[in-house]
Amino acid sequence: MRGQDLRRSEIHPRPFVMGILNVTPDSFSDGGRYTDADAAVEHAFRMIDEGAEIIDIGAESTRPGFTPGPAEEEIARLIPVIERLRQSSDVIISADTMKTETARAAISAGADIINDVNALRWPGMLDLLSESDVPAVVMHMTGSPADTHSQMVEGPVIDAVRDFLNERIAAAEDCGISRDMLIIDPGIGFGKTMWQNGELIRNLDLIGIGLPMLVGVSRKRVLATMYPGTDMDEATVRASIMAAEKGADILR
Repeated sequence: MRGQDLRRSEIHPRPFVMGILNVTPDSFSDGGRYTDADAAVEHAFRMIDEGAEIIDIGAESTRPGFTPGPAEEEIARLIPVIERLRQSSDVIISADTMKTETARAAISAGADIINDVNALRWPGMLDLLSESDVPAVVMHMTGSPADTHSQMVEGPVIDAVRDFLNERIAAAEDCGISRDMLIIDPGIGFGKTMWQNGELIRNLDLIGIGLPMLVGVSRKRVLATMYPGTDMDEATVRASIMAAEKGADILR
């Protein structure tokens, strides 16, 4: 599979739906609920029944401000879930990780996509992906996950996101990764003010890089600013519709 296969087309005119499966003890939305592999796979099938075409499995919280832990812990939580889901479903499986060791284990277990909030900057990640027939999501984030709230975007947010993503795409291509294996993510909620997040969602079509775009707005804090007084689930739907209208190919 290539990243380009997840672009909207005449055959698949609407955005692909990515269901979020956190097998972490501390995720901001559902941390601790699906740390058991059987419970996690059961939840994945519920999301598939509800229309999810991609299941994004994360075994380490990637909320802004988190500090990455040992890869061994992440692998121990992630791999049993990928293996069990792969054995029982042909759904597209995305592994949400920034660590090379975890990504390698996830690919071996059957993951179809590596979803990297760190934009392929972990040592060895570019080399791993250049040797693997697996597409990757490259997300915009100023600084590192641990300090993203103190490393805010400076200047026009659309230009900053575009420049960063083009730089990371060039780095990937320099390592032999084909451009059509990449998916971009503007990084809503990472290293941006509430105003910048809203501006980004409203102007996704101006990024203009020409690669499939994943947008994650589900229950993000910016929604309370964009839709004051609105229930968080309804606000998520409204923001997702806006993102789709602005060209999102995958909605997370």
